[in-house]
Order: sequence, then structure tokens, then C-alpha cells
Amino acid sequence: MKVLDLSFPGPQDNLDHDDALLLKAEKGEGGEALRFWESPCVFVVMGRACDEDLDARSDICRRDGIAVLRRSSGGGTVLQGPGCLNFSLVLAKSRHPDLATITRSYQHILERTISALRACGVEAQFRPACDLVVATGEKKFSGNAQRRGRSHILHHGTILYGFDLSLVGRYLKMPPKMPDYRRSRPHEDFITNVNVDISRFKQALASAWE
Repeated sequence: MKVLDLSFPGPQDNLDHDDALLLKAEKGEGGEALRFWESPCVFVVMGRACDEDLDARSDICRRDGIAVLRRSSGGGTVLQGPGCLNFSLVLAKSRHPDLATITRSYQHILERTISALRACGVEAQFRPACDLVVATGEKKFSGNAQRRGRSHILHHGTILYGFDLSLVGRYLKMPPKMPDYRRSRPHEDFITNVNVDISRFKQALASAWE
């Protein structure tokens, strides 16, 4: 598997590069990849089917110069920026039978992510459909989404480790659909940063897939 630690200055360029990795793999040119990236600026990114009017505080985003973009994978609308690490996986379905179904594929991928976090001293737990939470307080620090191609999948994952959480409620509305474990908690009571050495985590996650 190819491992890349590659971030671009522009949010759209970062999203486009993930799609390019998937398209190359689908053509039989790129193969499997794990990419780490982090945006130097804050932006909103919506899942493929999200509605900006329902999810984002568009007027405040425009006033503050915060871009509202859309990614090719599913999932909900999130805020990105410094202190939010992205890990993007391009995986071949033929090499990973557990990728055959969406439910099992999330479990398969996030089991390895949890193992990497545990190696860094973070006790994380999986919450359906595609979240990771800290064991104490059941607060979310990782969201995940997928785009499924013919022969490969693109998995998007995040790790909040030093993000300005006060910005989330400023730019995002409460989501129209919430997992049961959220219990309608507002953003500031639902999400958290984890205390993790990011360099060590990158090494641990790369090792988990290699």
C-alpha cells in the first residue's frame, strides 16, 4: 500500500486529490493508498447528498469567508481545519472481502483505526454507523464516510486532536438526522478532541494496513 502524507493549501485541492487516487485505482493504475492530510484553513464540507440549507449556517459562512464544499463520499456535513487530521484510504474490494457490504466495511476499517489509536494510548469505541467516540462520555472525535467504486472504495476518516470546537456551532446547524447515541446533544456537548501524538498515530495506522 502506498502511504502519502500530503496536504494542499486549498480545501478543494485536498478533496480532489482523494478522488484522483480512487479514479487511478479504478483504472488499474494507482493501487491501494493511505493518505494523511490536514487543511490549513477552516471550511465546511458536505456529504454527497447533504443539503446546505439544512446543515450549514450559510449566511455566517459567507460573512466570515468560510468555503462550503461538497465531497464525493456520503456521510454528514462537518467542519474541517487545523487540528482535524484526515485519513483517506483507497482499498481494493478483491483484497478485503469485508468491504462487500457498507456495514461490515466500516467495522473492518475502524477496527484497525481503533487498534492504532490504542497503540497511542487512546481508548476509542465504535458507534454505528460510522463514528468513533472516547470511552468516557461517549463523545465523538472521528466521523467517516465512503465512496464505493466498481473495484475499489474510497474511505474518508477524521481525527479531531486540536480543533477549535467552538467554531462548529458557529458554522453548522444541528443535523436533521442524528445517531441514537448522540441523544440530541448540541455540538459542544457531543464532539471532543483526543489527546494523541499525531505523528505516532500516522505510523501506527500505516503499520496496521501494511
